[in-house]
Amino acid sequence: MPESRLLHELISVAANRSPEAVSLVGAGASWTYNELDESVRRCASGLVALGLARGERVAIFLEKRLETVVASFGAPAAGGVFVPINPVLKAEQVAYIIHDCDVRVLITTPERLALLEPLLARCDSVTHVVTTEPVHCGQAGLTVLSWNELLDVQHRLGHRVIDTDMAAIFYTSGSTGKPKGVVLSHRNLVAGAKSVASYLDNDADDTLLAALPLSFDAGFSQLTTTFHAGARVVLLNYLLPRDVLKVLLRQQVTGLTAVPPLYIQLAQLDWPAGTGDSLRYFANTGGRMPREILAALRQRVPRAKPFLMYGLTEAFRSTYLPPEEVDRRPDSIGKAIPNAEILVLREDGTTCDDDEPGELVHRGALVGLGYWNDPEKTAERYKPLPPGAPGREAGLPLPEYAVFSGDTVRRDSEGFLYFIGRRDEMIKTSGYRVSPTEVEEVLYATRQIGECAAFGVEHPTLGQAIQVIATPPAAEAAVDIAALLAECRTRVPIYMVPAGITIITGPLPRNPNGKIDRKLLATDWAERQGIQASS
Repeated sequence: MPESRLLHELISVAANRSPEAVSLVGAGASWTYNELDESVRRCASGLVALGLARGERVAIFLEKRLETVVASFGAPAAGGVFVPINPVLKAEQVAYIIHDCDVRVLITTPERLALLEPLLARCDSVTHVVTTEPVHCGQAGLTVLSWNELLDVQHRLGHRVIDTDMAAIFYTSGSTGKPKGVVLSHRNLVAGAKSVASYLDNDADDTLLAALPLSFDAGFSQLTTTFHAGARVVLLNYLLPRDVLKVLLRQQVTGLTAVPPLYIQLAQLDWPAGTGDSLRYFANTGGRMPREILAALRQRVPRAKPFLMYGLTEAFRSTYLPPEEVDRRPDSIGKAIPNAEILVLREDGTTCDDDEPGELVHRGALVGLGYWNDPEKTAERYKPLPPGAPGREAGLPLPEYAVFSGDTVRRDSEGFLYFIGRRDEMIKTSGYRVSPTEVEEVLYATRQIGECAAFGVEHPTLGQAIQVIATPPAAEAAVDIAALLAECRTRVPIYMVPAGITIITGPLPRNPNGKIDRKLLATDWAERQGIQASS
């Protein structure tokens, strides 16, 4: 049986192996691997027929649906590059992404096109728009065709590509400033699928739930991991956390990956009988899982294995904590995933000692190709490994680029990693460096709040003071701030106790990837107070 080397081969290899197995479920319908593979081939042929050149970009501005999946694999199969755009973004944000990476073809719905049409004039690289249903567009210079028209062409071969060629550009959330486009290769995406599937033990009997946005690297990983394993994936555009519980039960989901804010909401719900009985594992990404939430979830699904993961878009996935280690070290982000190496380095590039804080550096097959059209930011994050770093012998003349994450971690004597904080989010107070996630962990442990975000604000004597925005534990509940602060004082040193806690109605705002938007909350709070927030 051939091995997948290119992104679209994850589907074709599975189709050759089990053509009639169900690959995809969504909107009340399902598709076999053979049907999905045929649709990807037709999409690739249609894009080539439109004149898409090797390496040109195809933007996909859709919710989770069949066309989203087909286009995401069809564009690379044609030799192009797919650019997933989060469907919650506003028209101005979408237009920025389209313009930034010179999109050639845009795939969207008629309704979304109507919102974008006034802005497409500035996106002069776009020559074709494909809509899920037939629609008229009066924009001069644009050819508009329907999805069925795109697929209704004679078979054409895609451009020749190899595994180190571009396959995708994932745009980061850009909560401050403009978003950055992380360029990933076929090799990055396929190696990531194989690595994640290996430690999650995914196989053809699995059903994974795609609850995260497909424009988020961890969300798209649900597709690649599924297809590599020959399993099936359920697409969910949920409105409420309870919708997730319904699908877990109805589709007998075996694998769920989500971010902490969703798990916090799920843990606060009453689960109907039988919900989660089929769940083999649940995996966390996008931030630390609060201990209290982890404990609550394990009570809900005692047979499911918890996988605590850490990743960054620039290297797709990085670490995971094996379930058997969760009770012994619940605060750890684990060790490197298969086929990756995680280093902890000082600023001078030398290796940190045990328990010495340093920067997490990722090397290996999952290291991306940099930020699209941004050499300055690329040079900040993607750097050559210094001579003498693990794996870099003095006789190697060519540089090896690694991702310098900007995250501060420590490694214990047994090799397990612990997240301390983002270097640009660390709160410097009373001479100490405090991680906002550590403060949030303490607040969650009190069980007196629902959601929270901590950040630093300028202070005349402390340097920075710790400010917290939080929500009540329930809609009608009140929060006794004095009691909450008193509880904090029993749990942490005085320098880690928040100087102020503001209670607002929830939920807290999210960035497009579903994470609590700490930077937005800090900026809004500072504007109301007339002082400067720091992150």
